[in-house]
Amino acid sequence: MKDFFSYTLPNGIRCIHKRTKSQVAYCAMTINAGSRDELPREEGIAHFTEHALFKGTERRKAYQVNSRLEKLGGELNAFTTKEETVVHATTLRTDFSKAVELIADILFHSTFPSKEIEKERDIIIDEINSYKDSPAERIYDEFEDLLFSDSPLGHNILGNRSSVSRFRDDDIRHFTDRCHNTDQMVFASIGNLSERSFKQTVDRYFAEIPPNFRHFSRSQPSPVSSFNKAIGRNTHQGHCIMGTRAYSLNHPKRVTLALLVNLLGGPAANSMLNVLLREKYGLTYCIESTYTPYCDTGVASIYFGTDRDKTHQCIELVEKVLSQLKNTMMSSRRLSMAKKQFIGQLAISMESNEGYMLSAGKSYLTYNDIDSPDVIYKKVLSITPQELIEVANEIYGTMSILSYK
Repeated sequence: MKDFFSYTLPNGIRCIHKRTKSQVAYCAMTINAGSRDELPREEGIAHFTEHALFKGTERRKAYQVNSRLEKLGGELNAFTTKEETVVHATTLRTDFSKAVELIADILFHSTFPSKEIEKERDIIIDEINSYKDSPAERIYDEFEDLLFSDSPLGHNILGNRSSVSRFRDDDIRHFTDRCHNTDQMVFASIGNLSERSFKQTVDRYFAEIPPNFRHFSRSQPSPVSSFNKAIGRNTHQGHCIMGTRAYSLNHPKRVTLALLVNLLGGPAANSMLNVLLREKYGLTYCIESTYTPYCDTGVASIYFGTDRDKTHQCIELVEKVLSQLKNTMMSSRRLSMAKKQFIGQLAISMESNEGYMLSAGKSYLTYNDIDSPDVIYKKVLSITPQELIEVANEIYGTMSILSYK
């Protein structure tokens, strides 16, 4: 945390800043509110709200919101996950205050005009229909819906046509009043600004925002039995996900699992699954292993697309690799190489100031702290072969399977 200046406003908004030599400034408000915070019949409202924030404020029309930074060569954007809503901006250092003011305006002074909301509803329904045409994306959401059955954590972030068609401006206001709580917000920035200048700007636009503290807590998903389900889809390929619940953001073994997932099916061409299924047998163009931690649980999954009649063969080969990880102690040399590769990937990703800023905002929101790169690297380097076997057995012991046939 030594690289970041931090303080908390009286309304509970936490603020962090890292000074760099770049003339480009990045900033974001990360809010601890996503699709898992939706009530029954609200499926998709977190994402709908993200869109609605850009549709007009007390002092700006939608066009003025969207063009404010673009006229200066910058940009304003946002995204929604199952646990966060993030509004972020990129500008020249000299325009930093304009970005902060705009983020404050849309988050705390949006009017959600009915006419604009109606237009955006059709756009989001088109987005939902487009997503349905992408089986490689759709299968992830259908898998998590089964994995977190009866929990909002399993719901599709976009919602569905029925729920989106119901939303009105009052529904959005109720959601923001309930979930966009000031004590669940972190404003983060990276750029060539002094701590004094950062604080003066942030105080000017955020300090007078009335406090709105959270009065609810998330319910942990109930246990579910493992499953093996095939769904008929009119797709050219067969698609398959094998996965299970995994460690939360606060679990001490999450870094070990992240290393294991990277070794198993990360982005590198030398991942175990890519070497076996793609390079050796030519069974798939795309195979990947992912780990997504949430505040109280997580998901570890393996996805591949292949010819319909090759799905079972691919599953057997994946299970063979998992068995190797669960039963064979990795050599010191191989583990050292895996660590070096993982650390290199992390270091390269942190070269992006925007990515680092977004990651820091989420870290501070979750832990009220930010590990320096050196601390993260030390955690990776301390992992032992025995710890890898323990995590492999804990996570990949019983796998659920969803396939499109």
